[in-house]
Amino acid sequence: MISTGDVKKGVIIELDGQLLKVLDWTHIKMARGSAQVRMKLQNVRRGDIVERTFQAGTRWPRARVEQRKVQYLYGDGDAFHFMDNETFDQFTVSAAQVGDDAKYLKETTEVFVTMYEAEVLGVDLPVSVDLVVTQTDPGFAGDTATGARKAATLETGLVVQVPLFVNEGDMLRIDTRNGEYMTRLQ
Repeated sequence: MISTGDVKKGVIIELDGQLLKVLDWTHIKMARGSAQVRMKLQNVRRGDIVERTFQAGTRWPRARVEQRKVQYLYGDGDAFHFMDNETFDQFTVSAAQVGDDAKYLKETTEVFVTMYEAEVLGVDLPVSVDLVVTQTDPGFAGDTATGARKAATLETGLVVQVPLFVNEGDMLRIDTRNGEYMTRLQ
C-alpha cells in the first residue's frame, strides 16, 4: 500500500481498477479542514490524463510493475519487436504504445520495458542515443557570428537542429527527453 505521504512522480498506483501513473502532485493545506493532495494522473493503458484530489492519508495499492532490459530488434508497420536480454524471449509492442519514441529506436538499442502481470505497458528509452546523420546541408565557416543551427536528418528519420560543423556520416548523441543535439562523437 502507498499513502499520500509516499507519493512521488512516476509511481504507478491502482485506483478504481485502473493503473495510474503519478505525473505531478501538490500538497494543499486549507485554513480550515484537513490537508489534501491534488494529483495529475495518467492512465497507463489508455494514456488519458486526469486530475484528482484526495484527503491526506488516503492509501492505494501500489501496482507491482516490473522493468526488464530488452533489446530492440526491428519494426514492421504497426509492431515493434523486442528480445528479453535474460530469457531471449521475443515479443511485440504496438506502435501506439511506443509512440514518438520510435524515432529514437535503431536495431540493437537496449531499452527498458515496463510490464504488469506479463502485459507490456510501455517502453522507456535511455537518456541518450547515438545516431548517424544521413542528410544535412553543408555549413560554411563564417556564416554567422553566433551559434547558428541547421536541420539534419538522422538514420531513424528524426530531424534535429545541429551546429553548422556537423556533416553527413557524423555520429551524434541525441537527448531522448527533448530530442535535442548533445554532442558529435569521434
